[in-house]
Amino acid sequence: MRGSVNRPPTPEAEDGRQDQHLSLQEIINIKLVESGEKERLKELLRERLIECGWRDEMKELCRSFVRKKGKNNVTVEDLINVITPKGRASVPDSVKAELLQHIRSFLGSAAL
Repeated sequence: MRGSVNRPPTPEAEDGRQDQHLSLQEIINIKLVESGEKERLKELLRERLIECGWRDEMKELCRSFVRKKGKNNVTVEDLINVITPKGRASVPDSVKAELLQHIRSFLGSAAL
């Protein structure tokens, strides 16, 4: 298997065919990365989260947590553990729906 920092490992060919143990999710991820679509989707997500104020909400949650615990008593891991569940739960449904539509459109045109 080959890999790089920017993309997941690409399966090597075995006897002229790819490893058949890949899940559909892994195949989709490889296609998204190789086409550059994953980066475009990530940028779209960033833009939408900024537009709807989600990013500012997460910043404020982080600041509040740091004030509560004390600047010297908080690690990045602490912030991640506290903020990740709240952040995932608070992504607006409209943003999720738009991203899902883009993914469906990509899959339709990728002919998997």
